[in-house]
Amino acid sequence: MKLETLPRAAVQPTVSPRRWKAPLAALLVAVLAGGGWYAMQAPAKPAAPAPAMADGKPVIDTYELGRGDIAAVSAGTLRVRLPLSGSLTPLTQATVRAKVPGVVMDADVREGMQVAAGQVIARIEQADLGARVAQQQAMLDEASARLSLARKNNQNSQALLKQNYISQQAYDTTQNSVELAQANVKAAQAQLQLARNALNDTAIRAPFAGIISKRHVQAGEKLAPDMPVFTIVNLKQLTLEAQVPASEIPRIKTGQAVQFRVDGYPGREFGGKVARINPTTEVGSRAMLVYISVDNADTALSGGMFAKGFITTDQSAPLPLVPLAAVRQENNSDVVYTIEANKVVARPVTLGLRNEDDGMVAVKAGLQDGATVLLGKLDGVKPGSKVKLPAAPVVVAAKG
Repeated sequence: MKLETLPRAAVQPTVSPRRWKAPLAALLVAVLAGGGWYAMQAPAKPAAPAPAMADGKPVIDTYELGRGDIAAVSAGTLRVRLPLSGSLTPLTQATVRAKVPGVVMDADVREGMQVAAGQVIARIEQADLGARVAQQQAMLDEASARLSLARKNNQNSQALLKQNYISQQAYDTTQNSVELAQANVKAAQAQLQLARNALNDTAIRAPFAGIISKRHVQAGEKLAPDMPVFTIVNLKQLTLEAQVPASEIPRIKTGQAVQFRVDGYPGREFGGKVARINPTTEVGSRAMLVYISVDNADTALSGGMFAKGFITTDQSAPLPLVPLAAVRQENNSDVVYTIEANKVVARPVTLGLRNEDDGMVAVKAGLQDGATVLLGKLDGVKPGSKVKLPAAPVVVAAKG
């Protein structure tokens, strides 16, 4: 048997991964080189101009302002105030006392009740005093009878003296008897009036219109003279007693207006006027009492309430008011920067009353009501600078 050898199949070459990466890298290099060449051949864009510089800082053409940078001026009355606080006391108050001794028969009024001037608010037993009036009346009648008899005797003595039946001395005796009888009558009349007054004093009356604030006795109690019976206050007029530092007293004058508030009326402001100033300081302090008259026609306020407020020590006429932050010093003059036609303008001004506490000043001349002023110093903003205003500036006005 003859064996034949078959021819071998052609062997396919095996492609290695390293072999196909090299051509790919060469292709990418070629693409990038072509793109760079194209970029170099494209026309170059003009560069942006550099901003203008001044002193190493960019120059801004228009400044945009915020609402806190400006203020709209309005006219008003500027007030300078001095804080104060103190207690309210009734201008008129009294403790009604018994004038005569006796037992209280009637005392129906109570605390908080209104009473009229002259109204009977208590009564004392009248029996003993009524008897005393009767006794004094009898004594007056007796004295009057003695006077009548003395006058008749004197008339008879005068007739006898004319006829020389009696001596001058006898006549003088009868004349003296008349004078003594007249004196006795006057004394009896005075005693009777005292008894009647005591009887009238058994009815205890209100000395003025007001409100009962304290009842000191009850029906059935025995009173001695000068014992307290009722305390009455009149709330129509009150006095605010406030302590003020002695160093501030030169600023206070009678007639100055006062505004204050009290607890219980948070939304209401009350007013008064300085009535008196105590000439001496309070013991243990360097404060002086100022007495403020308060009209309380509606009796909303009560005695003992604590008040906090202020005295208006000075005030201006209605003038344009600007914040002190808007005032500048230039060439030893007061200047305010205003915004006119979106530009900063320097306006010299004449200032009036200042209120350092509120940070406001009144302008007498150089500024009109409604002007817009620049507050504080803004970097780079000066007269002639263009500005852009916000929607609405802050309106400044006097407080209260």
